[in-house]
Amino acid sequence: MATQCNIDGRGRLARLITGLLTLAGAVAAIVLWAWPGGGAVAWIVSALLVLAGLFQVYEAAVGWCATRALGFRTPM
Repeated sequence: MATQCNIDGRGRLARLITGLLTLAGAVAAIVLWAWPGGGAVAWIVSALLVLAGLFQVYEAAVGWCATRALGFRTPM
């Protein structure tokens, strides 16, 4: 299934900002929690944060929102 642009410039900017903030949170979680001795849970949570942040940046880059593609109307 090909992605079709379904968000405008404001939505793209919002997804880019939240994606970068999520990636920053992932780096903080890795450096402050997982790396110094966190167990498997710390690494899994950190990896999920990285994936979520990268996905949001991808959405911003291509102008596509997964939530809107599922039929939900987001108030942006």
